[in-house]
Amino acid sequence: MPKTSARLLALLSLLQTRRDWSGTVLADRLDISVRTVRRDVDRLRELGYPIAAVKGPEGGYRLSAGTELPPLLFDDDQAVALTVALQIAATTPDSGLAEAAERALNTIRQVMPSRLRHRITALDVTAVERPTTRPAEPVDTDVLLTISAAVRAREILRFDYGSDSTTPPRRTEPHHVITWDGRWYLVAWDLDRDGWRTFRVDRMRLRTPNGPRFTHRALPGGDVAAYVTGVFRGSEDASGNWPCQGTVLLDLPAATVALYTRDGLVEQITPDRCRLTLGSWSWPSLAAAIARYDADIDVVGPDELTEAFAHLARRFTRTSAGHPNPVPSG
Repeated sequence: MPKTSARLLALLSLLQTRRDWSGTVLADRLDISVRTVRRDVDRLRELGYPIAAVKGPEGGYRLSAGTELPPLLFDDDQAVALTVALQIAATTPDSGLAEAAERALNTIRQVMPSRLRHRITALDVTAVERPTTRPAEPVDTDVLLTISAAVRAREILRFDYGSDSTTPPRRTEPHHVITWDGRWYLVAWDLDRDGWRTFRVDRMRLRTPNGPRFTHRALPGGDVAAYVTGVFRGSEDASGNWPCQGTVLLDLPAATVALYTRDGLVEQITPDRCRLTLGSWSWPSLAAAIARYDADIDVVGPDELTEAFAHLARRFTRTSAGHPNPVPSG
């Protein structure tokens, strides 16, 4: 039987992977008794984790959202990955998160076991911003979260925009929060101007409370990628002059992907997932460019991009197996 601390970590990891777990299944997965599962659940509750009992023939457990942040338990790989991500955020001044990331990094280092602290101390990460003709403006994290919440809830958003404080606040139906060339933008329907508009988040000063809920509208071009590329590159060529353009979902934060994306469109889906639209001169080169983000990928479209990933997979499989790729005749 594993030690209590390791067992609690394993139990917590299982509870996070799906909604409901029966006590019997948890006991089988952890190779312990149902009685020990009950005791470990009680220990996690004492630490602040809101684990509810689920009624049923066998009974069960569910990890719910709490009102306070309980102590977090990470395995070694998770702790290292979290530290690397915080180092990148802490050394990116224009992200708006540098100070908070540095404080979080110091907190984690203080409680990290010595075997991991030595590994992290040897790792010094510095995020270097790409050259740009326009310096990025820092974005208030609370503002960004408030806007994202309004997008998800489909609530009318009111805000002052720019330096002019004499005009009435803008009233908008917020639809998408995106990053483009290192800056955060809101794509919204402007109720007073009766049209689609794109607003820089760093220039927005929110008014509270939000307005009533609204009915979702379809964006011009069918999706946010078509609309935004048309806005920033001109409606004459919304494809960005690339012969091949595709869209994928990446299991990475939008802010992380935006740091290393010059010509693509990055849209936040969840705090840890984003939508990327990118172009290239061929489908295989586009698939290879997307693969460099080193994250799980779901292809939104088109089919040519899916086929390009399959083509590269076959080629890389032959290479990794030591089999030479066929050489074209001539």
